Amino acid sequence: MEHEGKYEGSTCAGMYGKLETQRSAFLQRARECSEYTIPTLIPPAVQGGAHKFPTPYQGVGARGVNNIASKLLLALLPANQSFFRLSVDNSVLDELGAARGEAERALVEIEQRVLKEVNASQVRVKVFEALKHLIVGGNTLLYLPPNENTLKVYPLSRYVVDRDAVGNVLHIITKEDVSIDTLDKSVLDEIEVPDDLDEDISIYTHVKWTGKNWSVEQEIEGQVLESTKTTYAKDKCPFMALRLIVVDGEAYGRSYVEEYLGDIKSLEGLTKAIVEGSAAMSKLLIFVSPNGTTRKRTVAEAANLAVVEGNAQDVSAFRVDKGNDFGVALQTANTITERLSFAFMLNSAVQRQAERVTAEEIRYIANELEDTLGGVYSILGAEFQLPFAKLIMARMQKSGKIPALPKDMVDPVVITGMEALGRQADMTKLDMFTQSLAVLGPETLQKYLNVTEYINRRAAALSVDATDLVKTEEELAQEMQQQQQMQQQQQMMQMMQAGVPNAVQGIAQGAQQQAEMTNEAMMAEEQPQEPQQ
Repeated sequence: MEHEGKYEGSTCAGMYGKLETQRSAFLQRARECSEYTIPTLIPPAVQGGAHKFPTPYQGVGARGVNNIASKLLLALLPANQSFFRLSVDNSVLDELGAARGEAERALVEIEQRVLKEVNASQVRVKVFEALKHLIVGGNTLLYLPPNENTLKVYPLSRYVVDRDAVGNVLHIITKEDVSIDTLDKSVLDEIEVPDDLDEDISIYTHVKWTGKNWSVEQEIEGQVLESTKTTYAKDKCPFMALRLIVVDGEAYGRSYVEEYLGDIKSLEGLTKAIVEGSAAMSKLLIFVSPNGTTRKRTVAEAANLAVVEGNAQDVSAFRVDKGNDFGVALQTANTITERLSFAFMLNSAVQRQAERVTAEEIRYIANELEDTLGGVYSILGAEFQLPFAKLIMARMQKSGKIPALPKDMVDPVVITGMEALGRQADMTKLDMFTQSLAVLGPETLQKYLNVTEYINRRAAALSVDATDLVKTEEELAQEMQQQQQMQQQQQMMQMMQAGVPNAVQGIAQGAQQQAEMTNEAMMAEEQPQEPQQ
């Protein structure tokens, strides 16, 4: 391969040194961003001894970083919702026929098991740390160790990466300095270590894309550990080199803080000037003229409201007439703070300063700010969420916690982050549409609105599978026909129940009339007839 020629014959340490030169500009920028936000995140390089961290004069940067990291964490790994779903090809679902519902329930159960596995681990803690590195430094490396339910986070200062022109990872090399006493005996047996070594030893881990799979090996003192050599399939690599903002042609990403570093540095300078100036203005000194008649001991020892001898013109107080100048600085600092609050989506930016602020206004501004992270969601969904879901599922399948899924038939699909923003926008538009039509009245809505289609679109916006859940038009027509038949039967029963007593009464009346007529006839026959003359 063409990229192999650059490092042919090089050791991991040699490759690390070459790639470290390319990384230096990005690392320096990341350390500068960390200095004005969270200095302990990406500390400056030191030669031995403890780090001495600077202390920013403003806390807007740190608040903004933590706030965006929290929002990203909740969007990428929701607490009570799976961040992915298992998608099956429609042709496969059609072949299942009546067993489709059972198959979908089985997939949902697998999703819940994976979510339970993630919740039981310390993944979210490490992901939150990694997100802060991405927001401040623009880059981080995640490693999911085998047989461990946690992630290892590498800052930019401890790894290098090489990518092709498209952005695909070709090489990842990590460097860890550890004491030789911490190494296993099996590792020491594989390498030759100088006896007079009194410093920490460097362990290099090289992850290389071979064109077909991932090759991983470790190196100590220029010697490759044969026991560490292993390979991974394309979508099973436990190393994930993440970027926040992608720039074409660059192997490393840019950070969110870097885009607003000008405002942050300006706010830092203004805040420092205001704080130091305020401290100077708050200092109180009393001056007594050395040529005056008032003695300084008299002024120093006099109690409050005491009457002493002296000349008021001999005594003066220290004052700094810079109030107007500091007022301009404070106004400028407040303007920059407001801009940064919008950029970092702080609550103070959502709610304007007014007596009455409607909940709809706050919700609208919050959604507008949330939409600004669409690009961030896109890159993290492709480089973190999807590979992480596949890796966790592969680990659980290997351990027997979930069954093996048919290859090339069931694939995980990310449903949070960018996808959630799109569904949220669709749902918002549906709500606005129905609310605007509400003024026409319920009868008009019932006449012109297709309720079934609205329910289906609402379910799609909420990522709910409405198959066999919402009744189809055929099912509704069939139920309506059944209801009409039942109503007709009930009406016939009512008519029959109402007609039986009338018929019985009519028969009784007819029988009574017939009996009366028969009696009258019999009586007429029994009476004697008068003789004819």
